[in-house]
Amino acid sequence: MTPLIEAVDLVREYTMGEETVRALDELTLRLDGGQFVSVVGPSGAGKSTLLHVIGALDVADSGRIVVDGADLGAMSDDEQSEFRRRKIGFIFQFFNLVPTMSAWENVALPRLLDGQSLRGSRSDALALLERVGLGNRADHRPSELSGGQMQRVAVARSLVMDPRIVLADEPTGNLDSATGAAILELLRDVAHDDATRLVLMVTHDTSAAQYADRTITVRDGRIA
Repeated sequence: MTPLIEAVDLVREYTMGEETVRALDELTLRLDGGQFVSVVGPSGAGKSTLLHVIGALDVADSGRIVVDGADLGAMSDDEQSEFRRRKIGFIFQFFNLVPTMSAWENVALPRLLDGQSLRGSRSDALALLERVGLGNRADHRPSELSGGQMQRVAVARSLVMDPRIVLADEPTGNLDSATGAAILELLRDVAHDDATRLVLMVTHDTSAAQYADRTITVRDGRIA
């Protein structure tokens, strides 16, 4: 079976002053859908760089990465932008919600950025808010929601384009332990509800990683 993500010998280097830092050092990885995978490792290990390369937010210097049949290294900037919009759902530590928009409008926002009508996406956004347990908060703005509720809105937003891959960067890092556990259970459900969808989470928290079906340790830019 063809993997959903196949990375071979990925290298990504950054220049910091006169020093060159190799964030990814010939990293090779294969991942399939239908699972919740955590990537753990110490600070500076290359976890977030790996997530950014998979999500076409960054480009490897060498090696090859194919995601859902698309060779990311062969894409133009416009093609990468379209890939991010339609194939990847993103969840961030600090939620990244638009403060002037309601919960349902924040969920529908990726549709708007894809040229679709915000109002026409309302029913799908409401259905997703119901799915994450926030059907009664659809018209509330972020300032009227708790941290856990804002992260649930972010999870719903990540699903509105029905992506094959959801990338979560420290999704519980700004939450208390009980709220974080609820978000981790939700992410696990999101992965298991669709046999083709992969939820890939970067975390420094080993207790959070225990919710995943598979844990990958990255150290010094390689799979440990």
